[in-house]
Amino acid sequence: MLDTLPPTRRRLIAGALLLAVVLVLGARHVLGAGTASQTAPVPVAPVRADAGPALVVHVVGAVHRAGLYRFAAGSRVADAVARAGGATRRADLTLINLAAPLADGTQVVVPVKAPAGRATTTDGGASVPAGPVHLNVATLEQLDSLPGVGPVTAQKILDYRQKHGAFSSLEELDAIPGIGPARIEQLRDAAAP
Repeated sequence: MLDTLPPTRRRLIAGALLLAVVLVLGARHVLGAGTASQTAPVPVAPVRADAGPALVVHVVGAVHRAGLYRFAAGSRVADAVARAGGATRRADLTLINLAAPLADGTQVVVPVKAPAGRATTTDGGASVPAGPVHLNVATLEQLDSLPGVGPVTAQKILDYRQKHGAFSSLEELDAIPGIGPARIEQLRDAAAP
């Protein structure tokens, strides 16, 4: 049918068809681009709609893929480590409570093993790690062993951790009665979040 039309009309129809194709493709591109520009710069894993309120947790340290992840309510630290690609060979999972429940807006820090030969002995001859006491997983006895921290303050640290979630820095200790800037400086080498 196009062969029977004069050459100028054929060009006009071909140009109109080409223009229609370009407009359709352009519209699809523009409509698709509006949703892509609204994505977050940090990848966050999706949560099923029926999974309840979402928790956003920052997983860092000795894991394969550190980053922000979403979890369903009731998820545990073990779930966060697994979602971040699992622990690396350098991770010391004995210093983190894998059964602890996740809290929204917290950071899960997977610590690295202390270098070999960094152990000291106590008066009883038992071997204790020479590294810092990790506030997010320490027991009452471990916190009590910190300089300037007695059993009452150690219990206040545990209560604060239970109510507010994991510590992200030593400076958060300032919110606990009895611990001020001077005590935080005293703990700087002995404790870590």
